[in-house]
Amino acid sequence: MTDNEVSPVAFRKASLGQTASEVCDKLIAQFSSGVVRHGDRLGSERDMAQELGISRTTLRQALDVLESDGYIRRVPGRGGGTFVVQGKIERDPSRIVGVPALLRSQGVTAGTRVLSSGLVDADPVTARHLGLRAGELVVSLMRIRLADGSPISIEHAMLPADRFPGLLELPLGGSVYELLSEHYHTHPSDAMEQIEVVIASQEQASLLDMREGHPLLSITRTTKDQDGTLIEFSHDLFRADRIRLVVRTPGKGGITHSVRTRGTVVELQAQAVG
Repeated sequence: MTDNEVSPVAFRKASLGQTASEVCDKLIAQFSSGVVRHGDRLGSERDMAQELGISRTTLRQALDVLESDGYIRRVPGRGGGTFVVQGKIERDPSRIVGVPALLRSQGVTAGTRVLSSGLVDADPVTARHLGLRAGELVVSLMRIRLADGSPISIEHAMLPADRFPGLLELPLGGSVYELLSEHYHTHPSDAMEQIEVVIASQEQASLLDMREGHPLLSITRTTKDQDGTLIEFSHDLFRADRIRLVVRTPGKGGITHSVRTRGTVVELQAQAVG
């Protein structure tokens, strides 16, 4: 980040009063120093406001900013509270890796909740992305991915049923890519993703334990195997406050001069990692 750029936290803090901004700084310093660690539960709003010598309204303004930027997670209900979270999960779109492996690589405990699984007729869009005829059977698998017990994404993957017989009989709580490799000798080798920001519906917000209307990162992916055959068409919805895209682009040591062209949709193509 350059000196002229403003971080998301600083941008949101700019809309706060001085006291609420100072509270943000103080709490972030506690998180960074380890005084308050990942997974710790903060005190009640009443206790925190009293300890900091501020009003509960001011405290809530600061907590709203910290929750939006992924520093804390507020869980409603009798067993809920305000918890410190590890921060955003980094995802590199140039690499093909399942969510469990992605989370494990960053020291986060991965979990899965299967919402539905079964054989369905491919709709025209799915059939086109998988190179099938409309109505051919596909394996439909919808899951919620958990990071340290907290929902981070909703996945809906569809795979050709003829290509992967018996897939639904296998344990579906882990990585589908690992299942394909172990049982079908199939490895994802190339993927095309379309990424955009969407707004969470009431149902999506409920599944992801967030507020309706908050942003989600929508990722539509078409995946090919090592032989160039289409094997997956999927749509993932990530909580935007829990994920960060990191794209590594190899340079060639020179300067690319700008070209005046009309704007286009950017698609990211991923290569399998060994």
